[in-house]
Amino acid sequence: MRRLSAVAVLCLAAFLGAARCGEERRALASDAPQLKAGDYVAVSGDSITEQRLYSHYIEAYLLMCKPAPDLRVTQFGWGGETAGGFARRMENDVLRFKPAVATTCYGMNDGGSAPMTEGKGKGYHDAQKEIVEKMKKAGVRFIVVGSPGVVDADMFHKKPADAEMYNKTLAALRDIAKQVAEEEKVVFANVYDPMLDVMTKAKAKFGKAYHVGGSDGVHPDCNGHLVMAYAFLKALGCKGDIGTITVNVAENKAEATDGHKVLSCKDGTVEIESSRYPFCFYGDPTKTSSTRSVLEFLPFNEELNRFKLVVTGAGDGKVKVTWGTAAKEYPAADIAKGINLAAEFDDNPFSSPFKQVEIKISNQQNMEVTLVKTLIHGLPEYKKFLPDDAETVERLGAALVKKDQVARDESAASVGAVKHTLKIEAVR
Repeated sequence: MRRLSAVAVLCLAAFLGAARCGEERRALASDAPQLKAGDYVAVSGDSITEQRLYSHYIEAYLLMCKPAPDLRVTQFGWGGETAGGFARRMENDVLRFKPAVATTCYGMNDGGSAPMTEGKGKGYHDAQKEIVEKMKKAGVRFIVVGSPGVVDADMFHKKPADAEMYNKTLAALRDIAKQVAEEEKVVFANVYDPMLDVMTKAKAKFGKAYHVGGSDGVHPDCNGHLVMAYAFLKALGCKGDIGTITVNVAENKAEATDGHKVLSCKDGTVEIESSRYPFCFYGDPTKTSSTRSVLEFLPFNEELNRFKLVVTGAGDGKVKVTWGTAAKEYPAADIAKGINLAAEFDDNPFSSPFKQVEIKISNQQNMEVTLVKTLIHGLPEYKKFLPDDAETVERLGAALVKKDQVARDESAASVGAVKHTLKIEAVR
């Protein structure tokens, strides 16, 4: 396809040929790559990635919710980076790790906090294509081109007019990222639209001081990063089926799907051992530092976090379910169709084990900042300074990659089986 300038692509998007674009989209949908057992995922981006929040949530989800077995993740964030900057460093800093899957999230710096221009759009477009082409050449099987997110409508420069201006630029960059994904037949992650939607709805409820784009307008808090993780997990093809526990209380029978094992079932009490966790959320549901605060505006539980309980044989009245220290009542007809335990019980038997794994992930991703930005990134300079010892430098690089592999494996190994009990009672 003949390459158009970035601005021309944006202006003529509606006229690019509906049939051709439709065919490309159908091809992308039918041939969409999926996460496979043992996949290693590289998460790259600018300072928002280097915050180690959305990358943390992605790793937590892939390790504990297990859309495929034995997944691993490294974050490669670099503050201040543009798509062009990443294209220049990626071969040394990222591709030497040999990821099977890679996500990128650039645009916030590419836009320069200013209105869109043709030159800016072309530079972003060409850099994004270069990134994808280099990844393909290196053997990356599953590539996700992420759009930038948004700046906060009230916090960016403390001027809503500036935020409106720059969000238009970021929307243009979003469209270019999508165009590159279509051209290269890889997957596009739309980070911008869910962030804008959640920001609009959350501010309507909590007020202008509640930020989704961060207190500085650019770097989100936990709430905004959960939205970003949602966008990338969807792009990675995660389906959200954590598991289903089916209980027939009249017959004292229970069964569970893969990742969960029924240990016993007697008089409405079901003991289960689970190797797959539901995603867990924490914090004050009104604060930006809480992942809980955006759940009513974001379909994370509905689309990515379904841990269902189905109860039959309970009669026509109400059924009380106790899980951990919390209990709730449901009409028997409703619970016979199934309830989502992950959405219904904020604090549950997985909350503490989930947090313990998160500590390991945080330690790992914190270490990766120094490992990548200081040690790995500096290897080419060592080769220049010590040309006769290039092989020694490469061995050092391999040892650093191995160091990260050990840390990734330790994070994964911290995901142990969780024993928990569901108590089901008829309400009289």
